[in-house]
Amino acid sequence: MHTLNITGMTCGGCSDRVTHVLEATQGVLKADISHENNSGFVTTSPEVSMSQVIELINSIGFEASA
Repeated sequence: MHTLNITGMTCGGCSDRVTHVLEATQGVLKADISHENNSGFVTTSPEVSMSQVIELINSIGFEASA
């Protein structure tokens, strides 16, 4: 499990969107994203790197960092 800081989320819809996009990505096993804490926990298979997860979150309009 990896912990990420995610900024730019303002509501539950934002965290739901990030969760949905991540969990629809092959190799992402679980995503638990919280807009209240500006963070998330992401579990991936070994072939998915955290830099790929960060790029994906950034591509949908939020800013993630490890």
